[in-house]
Amino acid sequence: MMRRAGPHRPLIVGIPKGRILKDAAELFARAGYDIEPALGDSRKLVHECGDVRVLILRSQDVPTYVDYGAADVGIAGSDVLEEQRRDLYEPLDLGIGVCRMVVAEPADEPVDEGAHMHLRVASKYPNITREYLQRRGITADVIKLAGAIELGPLTGLCDRIVDITETGETLRQNGLAEVDTIMDISSRLVVNPASLKLRQREVSELIELLGGALATEDSPQA
Repeated sequence: MMRRAGPHRPLIVGIPKGRILKDAAELFARAGYDIEPALGDSRKLVHECGDVRVLILRSQDVPTYVDYGAADVGIAGSDVLEEQRRDLYEPLDLGIGVCRMVVAEPADEPVDEGAHMHLRVASKYPNITREYLQRRGITADVIKLAGAIELGPLTGLCDRIVDITETGETLRQNGLAEVDTIMDISSRLVVNPASLKLRQREVSELIELLGGALATEDSPQA
């Protein structure tokens, strides 16, 4: 069943590329929205999908696009939302992109926190990392990296890392061991507050239909 967003432009949805996009397309399909055109191999970043216009974004950029109104709604990981802390409405946990944010260190050179050494911790999430260290009463320099976080301890750049993992296999392959879990992560639907007011019908319908699709998925089979 197809719906029309009225005489104005389609509802704009920002979605991260990769696995999240594929999982989101399946969820949207159950809700009655066909965003299959966004799954193509082309380099296009804007896809017209009937009722919605899909923007293909980096995961870290989704909250920015939604916050500034370039997208009405978006799909963002709870890790990114916690790190950026923008004023967005988060009506649904979509249950996709599930993973964990963990603290890890070299398995053969564990850190002795009792030695009161001044640590260096590398992460893509400096704000979350600093808050975690403060809660634990650990003094450390926080080094922000954009990728290949596992390389930090291997090169002597840092003593520990804070990063996300699904199975922990990448950490193990690089000789790292998990020492703590900071948070569980999943992808959330986020909404621009102005869009929630100005496009209340379309946004509310999207939230309701996605919520219904999630409830159907979670309900036991007869």
